[in-house]
Amino acid sequence: MPPSTALLTDRYELTMLDAALRDGTAGRPCVFELFGRRLPGARRFGVVAGTGRFLRELREFRFGEDELRYLRDEHVVSAETLAFLEGYRFSGSVTGYREGELYFPGSPILTVEGTFAEAVVLETLALSIMNHDSAVANAAARMSIAAGDRPLSEMGSRRAGERSAVAAARAAYIAGFGATSNLEAGRTWGIPTMGTAAHAWTLLHDTEEAAFRSQIEALGIDTTLLIDTYDITEGVALAVRVAGTGLGGVRIDSGDLPTVAAQVRAHLDELGASGTKITVTSDLDEFAIAALAASPVDAYGVGTSVVTGSGAPTAGMVYKLVARQDAAGGWVSVAKASTDKASTGGRKAAFRTLDRGKATSELISVADGFEQVASAAQYPDARPLQVALVEAGEPVNDAEGPAGVRAARAHHLRVREELPVRALALSRSDPALPTVYVDAD
Repeated sequence: MPPSTALLTDRYELTMLDAALRDGTAGRPCVFELFGRRLPGARRFGVVAGTGRFLRELREFRFGEDELRYLRDEHVVSAETLAFLEGYRFSGSVTGYREGELYFPGSPILTVEGTFAEAVVLETLALSIMNHDSAVANAAARMSIAAGDRPLSEMGSRRAGERSAVAAARAAYIAGFGATSNLEAGRTWGIPTMGTAAHAWTLLHDTEEAAFRSQIEALGIDTTLLIDTYDITEGVALAVRVAGTGLGGVRIDSGDLPTVAAQVRAHLDELGASGTKITVTSDLDEFAIAALAASPVDAYGVGTSVVTGSGAPTAGMVYKLVARQDAAGGWVSVAKASTDKASTGGRKAAFRTLDRGKATSELISVADGFEQVASAAQYPDARPLQVALVEAGEPVNDAEGPAGVRAARAHHLRVREELPVRALALSRSDPALPTVYVDAD
């Protein structure tokens, strides 16, 4: 049985629940919204990632004997709240942007509807997943754009927590990477895996030649040989001498990569290995990849930068109450007015306006009442952005599992084509699309 995810949360969610059960507001129907106030790192667009993981973890959001015992022993909540949690099952609904979709400031990425008691306790679970995965996807998309048609592999597991590494590989694949070095990501999410040998392999053997010969004997001449353990020039010559001109590839993991790649390409061609591919690694990020655009590089391997969001390790999303029923049963829009942290109240419908196939704005229709939410028919020149994810507590979307990952990747690559050219630049800037709020009719 999968472990419970119920304690992957902050204490104040349960203390609020405890107080709400005492004062009678726990059962009030509410609408919570997960969104970002701004794009991290002054980037031009964001990428939604983590939706499928959130749905999977929502299934396991149950308070079993171990969880209840801990809460009881630590006196976190009252006995009455423990009894409520023992039977907790989310029975509300979730709508949201498809995984892989682009988002902008204010985009209602997830909308959670249920009683206050049901929905408030999901805040940390939703944010921890969506903030991490979207941060990785944001960085990965920029790297994918910089790489163009050249393949990208994610190889940053050793630079992240063991579970975060698996999630990062998933998010990077959704946003355009083609493979990962992480085997658990391959097993769990169906992501193609890659990898051959590290410097330790060469250092293990008495000579570099012995290492190359052994690797080729084990993996065939299509393998990729790491040529910079010692001297790169000698490494190239030795690689071709051992494998022949049909050698699949060489990898460079150090040095001034544009200069070294050019030298290696010239040397390979001189030796007759014109079909041998060059892969570069060595602390790449989107800017380094862009700088290599004119270099004779065939593929990139990215580690630290992609799994840490390339300077923006969190997407900065928040989870806020935006509408609730009052004591009389009427719907009320609610919002924070705090300086620099204001939110927009009301239930929302989101659309991407298009002009000849190119996105022009993020259009968000805001409803005062519950039944006034805009429909797609009201915006025929726009693409609806929200889909049903959970109904009556049960996931209904195809976002889960390896199939969900493949669908998210395909959706992302498709909608990225809608971006205007200015959105593809790597420099800091305002969002590529304005967020426009309109009142629902």
